Amino acid sequence: MDIRPEDSGLKDKRVLVTGGGRGIGRAIALAFARSGAQVVTCHLGAHEPDDELRHAVRDIHRADVSSGPDVARLAGAVAETLGGLDVLVNNVGADGAAPLAQLDEDEWARVMDRNATACYRVTRAALPLLGEGSSVINIGSAAALRGRPAAAHYGAAKAALIGFTRALCKELGPQGIRVNTIAPGMVADGTEDPHDPVTRRIVALTPLGRLCRPEDVAAAALFLGGDGAAFLSGITLNVDGGI
Repeated sequence: MDIRPEDSGLKDKRVLVTGGGRGIGRAIALAFARSGAQVVTCHLGAHEPDDELRHAVRDIHRADVSSGPDVARLAGAVAETLGGLDVLVNNVGADGAAPLAQLDEDEWARVMDRNATACYRVTRAALPLLGEGSSVINIGSAAALRGRPAAAHYGAAKAALIGFTRALCKELGPQGIRVNTIAPGMVADGTEDPHDPVTRRIVALTPLGRLCRPEDVAAAALFLGGDGAAFLSGITLNVDGGI
């Protein structure tokens, strides 16, 4: 059933989604925009945002969230465009795979920075824009809870987001700001091979019998960003089909 923007509880809410050019971030940005929110997003890399996204959101910026000056410019642009924030979605992340014996410090630092430190940078820069009733949503991973072979740095970085969320929910709660994490399972991107052994194993282990989709994560973000989640803070919401 389609929900009209005026019935969504999100109409005119001011939203920043990092890494909104594609994948989960794009799905989240579009979901908020279709619910009547005013959305600003950012992206980095050669992949340019598509026309549907450009037409749906208020503004798209090129920003590297591993750069302090870029993050400061992004926060300034959001302040100028929206005047403040009701929802911040920290979606930017980076995957990584390497056995510990082959995991050098540069790769460890890259994955930790993109997944954990970037969330700190953006949230700290956005803090003056957040007021009572605001929601901070960090996109984590089920790998933080279950672990994944040859991905100690990825699991550690995503686990750090859970600790960051728990601490901030207590620090910012007195200001009326909620902080939560979404932990998706393996997310389908449209390129996966259904006959791949890893994909087949994960689907077989998932009670709902399929991979997570970007739209599943977006629906969870809409819930946590809306008034229906007004008393939820500090949680990790698993979006993994029950695995």
